[in-house]
Amino acid sequence: MPIFEYECQSCHDLFEELMRRSDPDPACPVCGEHDVVRLISNTSFQLKGSGWYATDYAGKSHSSGSNSGSTSSSSSNDKAESKASKSEAVAA
Repeated sequence: MPIFEYECQSCHDLFEELMRRSDPDPACPVCGEHDVVRLISNTSFQLKGSGWYATDYAGKSHSSGSNSGSTSSSSSNDKAESKASKSEAVAA
């Protein structure tokens, strides 16, 4: 269940409630009024670091994003060279 943040319109108290989205808005814990407004707040979920997407998959032997970029370019060069040598062999 998500945690929602509310502000009471009567006493301006800020509070959080762990509840379902379909539940009615809660009463203020300080004054007991039901005149509360649901606030939009930042989440605590953050993605930090560099290359978490490219480096976290199994099957890749490289541990840093900088090495994988140079390896992929060299493998694409190898592919281009092998295509060129195949076309030369066919032409001869």
